[in-house]
Amino acid sequence: MYKNLIRPLLFKFDPEEVHYFTFSMLKNFPFLTKLFLPKPVQDKRLEREVFGLKFKNPVGLAAGFDKNAMLFEELSDLGFGFIEIGTLTPEGQPGNDKKRLFRLKEDAAIINRMGFNNEGVDAAVERLKKNKNVLIGGNIGKNKVTPNEEAVNDYKICFEKLFPYVDYFVVNVSSPNTPNLRELQDKEPLTYLLGTLQQMNIEKANPKPILLKIAPDLSDDQLLDIIDIVKETKIAGVIATNTTLSREGLSSENKSEMGGLSGKPLTKRSTEVIRFLSEKSNRAFPIIGVGGIHSAKDAIEKLDAGASLVQLYTGFIYEGPQLINEINQELLKRAGRLPR
Repeated sequence: MYKNLIRPLLFKFDPEEVHYFTFSMLKNFPFLTKLFLPKPVQDKRLEREVFGLKFKNPVGLAAGFDKNAMLFEELSDLGFGFIEIGTLTPEGQPGNDKKRLFRLKEDAAIINRMGFNNEGVDAAVERLKKNKNVLIGGNIGKNKVTPNEEAVNDYKICFEKLFPYVDYFVVNVSSPNTPNLRELQDKEPLTYLLGTLQQMNIEKANPKPILLKIAPDLSDDQLLDIIDIVKETKIAGVIATNTTLSREGLSSENKSEMGGLSGKPLTKRSTEVIRFLSEKSNRAFPIIGVGGIHSAKDAIEKLDAGASLVQLYTGFIYEGPQLINEINQELLKRAGRLPR
């Protein structure tokens, strides 16, 4: 029903406007979920324990969809095993000028240059205080006006304020839509940033997993640096990958728009990054695989490449909530043969 009826209707309108319209419908008319969308697959065999947390299934929602923690309960009800909110910054900010979100229908992709638009960490905290049982990841970043040499303070503020209300953290230094942000992926500033947050973390009574989200555009040498940094700072793991700046092989009208590309064109590269990190580190840390998952096969390939969990975003938009079920149903068929 989603792909034949709902998606064609939604795709007739501006993607950002449709996003907020969909949020409003799910929030105000929750019965529509039960009426039109498939019942989520639930099975104890889908549970995964990763970096000390128990996930009801390994299929999560990637950051960027529910930036402000407005719909985490409703999205969890669709069948996601965990929800990642953000990217959040210390102060609310409008993000980049519109139009900033583009569908590439022929490529089953999206280009966004949103620019960390969000209401700020305090607004998200107020909503998260009402959370009952949804496993939440908190994706954190810096404000656009904050220079890189002061960026660590923005991450510290978000970490401290979110700490009581999220189950794990994600440090986002890989978005291409905040000026100079990706410079923080260089070895020296990244080691300092992660080391600072990890020191704050271990001083807590109950430290929480900290993960690093990386770009798919890193070279092999840079990925080797990432492995060294994870080991040195002792963070919990990596999310691979964020959006790409590559435009190779695209055919859609909007292919030349500035911003980060997500969707099917990213499928192969994100899986390559997962496999590289897993093999070169000798599976030393968990990896959450994200990027171009549009089918159960795509998800299985990432898990087989070394991911412990997967996340959806663009595939969720193109394929609909049924994709969550399709992945979990395939996992049940393979129960007992997947890496844990």
